[in-house]
Amino acid sequence: MWARDLRQRANYAGPSRSYVERLLNDRRVYCYPRRMGKPAMKQIDPDELVRLSQEVIRSARFPQLATVDDGQPRVRPVSPVRVDGFTIYVANLRNYHKTAEIAANPRVELCYLDERHNQVRITGIAEVLSDAPLLREIWDSNPLLRNYLGSIDNPELVIYRIRPGRVHYMQEWALEYYEVPFA
Repeated sequence: MWARDLRQRANYAGPSRSYVERLLNDRRVYCYPRRMGKPAMKQIDPDELVRLSQEVIRSARFPQLATVDDGQPRVRPVSPVRVDGFTIYVANLRNYHKTAEIAANPRVELCYLDERHNQVRITGIAEVLSDAPLLREIWDSNPLLRNYLGSIDNPELVIYRIRPGRVHYMQEWALEYYEVPFA
């Protein structure tokens, strides 16, 4: 497509046809787009960073969860069952691979990406939720869990609380992360 366009442009004005043909034959010139300059990182107020990050978390419903399996990174989409600020709760089944991966290494990362390509990365520790009242609250508010597992006492049910250690925010293609303050 681009070769035809270049030939058509050459027919109207500009460089000679032989020059255009040389350019077409020298694929190093036109096969790859030109490098874009790095966008300038602007200052964002810390309160605004928190708001922007939480907006990404609300709009990007299925973050990617990264774990490690015997030295090999594993990434998969998850569906959080609760979000409290930057503390994220994820349901799991005991027989899933990520259960063994988290048991062996509880350090995880969640990556949210919204439709505008803004990112939030939450690096933290995953722990099995043992708080009975909170577990009951999550259970009662989630019909999918109830329909799929039938009972809160189902031995397959595991809910992880991912406690944040660091939170980063990046605006669309800025290529630089902002450290997001959280309490």
